[in-house]
Amino acid sequence: MAINKNSNAYIIMYTVVMVVVVATLLTFAATSLKDRQNANAENEKKSAIMAALGMAGGSTEQAVKDFDEMIVPALIVDGVFTPQYDETGEAYDAKPVLDKLADLKGLAAAENELPIFKYEKDDAVRYVIPVSGKGLWDSIWGYIALKEDGNTIAGAVFGHKGETPGLGAEIATPAHQSEYVDQQLFDDNGNFVSVKLVKGGATPGSKHEVDAITGGTKTSDGVTLMLKNGLSKYEGFLRTLSATAAEDTTLADDAVSEPALDEAFDAETIDVKPTNVEEE
Repeated sequence: MAINKNSNAYIIMYTVVMVVVVATLLTFAATSLKDRQNANAENEKKSAIMAALGMAGGSTEQAVKDFDEMIVPALIVDGVFTPQYDETGEAYDAKPVLDKLADLKGLAAAENELPIFKYEKDDAVRYVIPVSGKGLWDSIWGYIALKEDGNTIAGAVFGHKGETPGLGAEIATPAHQSEYVDQQLFDDNGNFVSVKLVKGGATPGSKHEVDAITGGTKTSDGVTLMLKNGLSKYEGFLRTLSATAAEDTTLADDAVSEPALDEAFDAETIDVKPTNVEEE
């Protein structure tokens, strides 16, 4: 019996079969590639974090290797820096921290268990804080690397989902990102002020302003708000770092200062006799 390929029944049946086959293939592909997609997403985040630290010169593979060797993944829990370990308790586990970055809206709304990454190598210590917000068209995000004092920016990397090329999308360019280096989050009175993008240009010599994107006012405003809201959540922890850095500086200054000698003091005329100290 010949099949009438022009009949409505045949067309409907053919369409149903094709939809089922294509849906099955797409589901299989998505499921089988899920682990690889998740790994690629994590590697992209690791690479961005290393870029904020000024270590983006090599390949993604090298950036991931550097991350695994030099980064302490942690959460700020109730204001306390809390490194994340694997089940053995001997090796660091970045996954719980990186998972926090997968939900940009959740990251922007979080108030506790805040993700942070500590870089340690030789005598250098840096902290990388992820931030997220809203640009003109869609989500924007960034990674801010801070020096050990918890105040001075060492580097910044920004990304976006759909800002206008040549305008708002300029936040993701090295030229714009370099403007944040050496900017500070606290003013001379110790108040948290963050960093603001200023339309028409930053005030010369300002430590809290950078040039806004020309023609990208809404995106610039979004970055300003993202930095203020995102970094302010870490204010308590950052103040702890600032206090520790100030204390270390004072101790260092005291260590190298020479004692003042009385002009009448003559070392040759002093007879200093040893004192016996009995150990307990």
